[in-house]
Amino acid sequence: QLQLVESGGGLAQPGGSLRLSCVASGLPLNYYAIGWFRQVPGKEREGVSCVSSSGGITSYADSVKGRFTISRDIANNTAYLQMSSLKSEDTAVYYCAASRYNGLVPRGNICLIPFDSWGQGTRVIVSS
Repeated sequence: QLQLVESGGGLAQPGGSLRLSCVASGLPLNYYAIGWFRQVPGKEREGVSCVSSSGGITSYADSVKGRFTISRDIANNTAYLQMSSLKSEDTAVYYCAASRYNGLVPRGNICLIPFDSWGQGTRVIVSS
């Protein structure tokens, strides 16, 4: 059973940066596609950025393209989400998720595959 623990959330000013971390335990991270999702109360959960198990496919929500970067440190079984040029609308609880899905990727978007392991979330607040 894979366990995921996120960290790195907090308060940031508009235009600032944060790096979220997701430490995986139980199985090697590169067995899984990894995704970062976020949710604001009253809204649907949004796929922010995801990467395939091979690392060959990455996907970003249009709202974060050019500002966020997903990466993995396989040796340390950790995934990251580097967030830059933060905006108030990035305020949300961010979740790390993992998937061993090995089928077709809907519309080429890794974030649309089924994810079945989830972390507890880390809160990001962007405010001056």
